[in-house]
Amino acid sequence: MTNWTKLTDCRNLPVQQGRVVVVNEKPIAVFNIDGEFTAMDNRCPHRGGSLGDGEIEGEIVTCPWHGWQFNCRTGRAVENSSITVPTFPVDVRPDGLFVRID
Repeated sequence: MTNWTKLTDCRNLPVQQGRVVVVNEKPIAVFNIDGEFTAMDNRCPHRGGSLGDGEIEGEIVTCPWHGWQFNCRTGRAVENSSITVPTFPVDVRPDGLFVRID
């Protein structure tokens, strides 16, 4: 079953910024990358830092704890592409921004 969840207060997320939202008790990092919304697991695989609170440059987010970097669109680590963070589909609809977590 596919469940889309509406994200509150994310549609007005400024460009090149992220936000942490909780979907079904799971913290999700939502990013506005040049007007395109992306979503990924909020937990950095290194030590659990909050990716949604990281600094964004281009489409790369830097974990605020230890500097690990990930592509916001693919979830792949910049320095080691075998390390990934799960990403989630995002749908922009007239009534809001939705994310699907299976």
